[in-house]
Amino acid sequence: MPDIKLINPASLGKPLGQYSHVTRVKASEFLFIAGQVGVAKDGTTPADFDGQCAQAFANIGAALASQGASFANIVEFTTYLVHSQDIPKFFAYRSREFPKLFAGGAYPPNTLLMIDRLVQEQFLIEVSAVAAL
Repeated sequence: MPDIKLINPASLGKPLGQYSHVTRVKASEFLFIAGQVGVAKDGTTPADFDGQCAQAFANIGAALASQGASFANIVEFTTYLVHSQDIPKFFAYRSREFPKLFAGGAYPPNTLLMIDRLVQEQFLIEVSAVAAL
């Protein structure tokens, strides 16, 4: 198991959401998980943001599990949103679901970016991840 320390230095102040400012990692390998959108294995996509958000994180969970890892191995997220009005929905999802995914309330760093669109117009969110093994 890697040695993962999630750190919030006092010099940076409190994070604005469910993330940490810094991850310090000692690991033998890393997984780089491509951006996951809200499309299920069968090709279906929920029409709403919450459904797509849940599916994107479920896809990350499946990618992790395929390599014998879990959300405990995550060291960084990058999140892309198409609509700025979805930021509160994204924060609400993380507030509700991240305590279930990350024990102890320490969350990996997350960079949140607003973009014009994703690869297909119906996609509202994309999340990529880095995990340490």
